[in-house]
Amino acid sequence: MKRYFIYLAYNGSNYCGWQTQPNGLAVQEVIEKALSTLLRCQAPIVGAGRTDAGVHARLMVAHFDAVVEDILLLTDKLNRILPNDIVIYKIVPVTADAHARFDATSRLYRYYVTTQKDPFGYPFKYKVYGNIDVEAMNRCARVLFEYEDFTSFSKLHTDVKTNNCTIMQAGWICNDNDYVFTIQANRFLRNMVRAVVGTLLEAGRGKLDEQGVRRIIESKDRGAAGLSVPGQALFLEGVEYPSHLFPDNE
Repeated sequence: MKRYFIYLAYNGSNYCGWQTQPNGLAVQEVIEKALSTLLRCQAPIVGAGRTDAGVHARLMVAHFDAVVEDILLLTDKLNRILPNDIVIYKIVPVTADAHARFDATSRLYRYYVTTQKDPFGYPFKYKVYGNIDVEAMNRCARVLFEYEDFTSFSKLHTDVKTNNCTIMQAGWICNDNDYVFTIQANRFLRNMVRAVVGTLLEAGRGKLDEQGVRRIIESKDRGAAGLSVPGQALFLEGVEYPSHLFPDNE
């Protein structure tokens, strides 16, 4: 048995999220079933994070343990039997103790907003009305770097031991009627990105300034922050790991 990282992407529209749940179909469940069918044994996988219902991943990483004779052949066969909304990019061997979730040094998410009706992009963008002040949103986004405890942006009653996160990147870019928020951190809390985006959009509408964001964060009260934006415009787009987990690359 060896450990492998599997790099994949999925359109989350038809799923209850990444993690297997009793009340809906999850991405993890679909991939595990395909792996188990091809390997002819149980093959549980552990993902780098747990995206919510409807959230997408342009790059998710998971690990599994198995005896794999031909990695390229397994990748090809997985893509043949998986549904069209899930793709496997590659499978790579890693050290025996490598962990897709705990060894990740950062995750990167992007959230897509538009002020224009878009008949083609609407499933993957959040439509808002009125003008948005991107400079005001970026000023407020920079406040995130001043803090580590983001309880105010976390879903209540989660099972994590700490609500501390280290923000590495946070900011908006504007392209005509489209706005993209990029945020990178060592870890994220449940619902955190969607709550941050909802709060920063309040700044974009002129209802919040930097001091207001500081008060929200320091209150450690989820009710003080903005509403969570819908999940269909949120994408996990990057996961990074230390190089020593990949012995074949050394």
